[in-house]
Amino acid sequence: MSECWLPNLLTPDPESGFDLAVKISRMAVKITQPSDEIRGKLRPVYEEDPDALIQVSGVVAVNFQTIAATNDYWRDGRREGPRVGPRVEQ
Repeated sequence: MSECWLPNLLTPDPESGFDLAVKISRMAVKITQPSDEIRGKLRPVYEEDPDALIQVSGVVAVNFQTIAATNDYWRDGRREGPRVGPRVEQ
């Protein structure tokens, strides 16, 4: 691959960040297995395998986490990381 397909991880919003996470995940597969023919043969094996699909979601989630951190969780001034539940005041 001679062209730069990933100039940076900055995105304007979370949805664009998620799209980039999917693209990074897909590119990893393409770089790992460059043969379109072989990838085409393998697709029927994993496209109906729930465990494989869940693993794909995990890979995309890790990539999205990296992109979100790079974008300061979309530059809202909060540097402490994402919140999973309600904030508890101390």
